[in-house]
Amino acid sequence: MNYRHAFHAGNHADVLKHVVLLGLCDALMAKPTPMFFWDVHAGAGVYDLAGEEAGKTAEFHEGIAKVCAPDASLLQSYLAAIDLCRQQWGESAYPGSPWLIQARMRTDDRLICTELQPDVVALLRETMRGDTRVSVQSADGYGKVRALLPPKSGAARLNRGIVLLDPPYEAQLAEFDAAFQTVSAAIERWAQGTFVLWYPIKRRRDLARIYRDAAALPAKSLLSVELIVRDDDSPLRMNGSGLFIWNAPYQFDARLDPALAELGSLLAEAQPNARATWLKKAD
Repeated sequence: MNYRHAFHAGNHADVLKHVVLLGLCDALMAKPTPMFFWDVHAGAGVYDLAGEEAGKTAEFHEGIAKVCAPDASLLQSYLAAIDLCRQQWGESAYPGSPWLIQARMRTDDRLICTELQPDVVALLRETMRGDTRVSVQSADGYGKVRALLPPKSGAARLNRGIVLLDPPYEAQLAEFDAAFQTVSAAIERWAQGTFVLWYPIKRRRDLARIYRDAAALPAKSLLSVELIVRDDDSPLRMNGSGLFIWNAPYQFDARLDPALAELGSLLAEAQPNARATWLKKAD
């Protein structure tokens, strides 16, 4: 695998993914019961926007750099999390999903991170060093469903939590096959979990089958959250991105709406286009 997320850290896709992830964490943590998190494609945990890799693409200039003094509470919470990360890791730091989850976790919550690239695993272990709530595994997350689900803490089973998949899509649309197989198996083993899959949007018409396949998975509900920043008709560039959320919290779309409207205005190059759509609603 050649993909390195450090080249893309803080771009518009990261902004959407991390705003939604923090919103999910806060919604589910409204109840005091312990949570389980599994970051299937974890990455390094923290990235340096002033570093060589981020500087080569400078994608963060079209992402986090444009999110300033927002009105929406979810965006304010997102910026507060970034400020906290920078207090710990320096003023050019940008947090990945493992760090954002870790920063939200309570004493009894648990996080497992799986990552395939050995050098990235080493960076992530350094980021998470000393936190006994977090386990970092050098593994292909797609193959760990039976080992990790249903989750337990000691002898107790954890009934609530989030599984996040953020694959590199080096296989283009074929990546969805592996991702959907993993999500389907995960739902069958842990039906009460919330499952999140990030996906790129290049040419929208190519996704028609993807929406149908996502809705066919054995979950009670499916919410699609998308942010389009430019015309979604070119297969050669990422024109937006989205997240499939199986078993999203009740009325989570309404919680997201103010933040999505503001992100559309801040990040879109032309007509703002950000929305949350139920592809399947619970009875």
